[in-house]
Amino acid sequence: MKATIHITLKNGVLDPQGKAIENALGSLGFGGVDDVRQGKLIEVSLDESDADKARATLTDMCEKLLANTVIENYDIHLSEA
Repeated sequence: MKATIHITLKNGVLDPQGKAIENALGSLGFGGVDDVRQGKLIEVSLDESDADKARATLTDMCEKLLANTVIENYDIHLSEA
């Protein structure tokens, strides 16, 4: 089973890297770009065929290591390998 995990900052958490990207896009002539937020994308291959077990394992990974759940949200997408 393959998983894609999107990790983003929670609403209200300052995102200086997103702001820097927003400013850089503006200086390159891309007008009308507002509220840029950046995040992380993590791809994981699991030796698991049960989607519920895979999701539980991935949630545990996110809670313990991959995401700082105080300031970040995560979203798990599963697909067959």
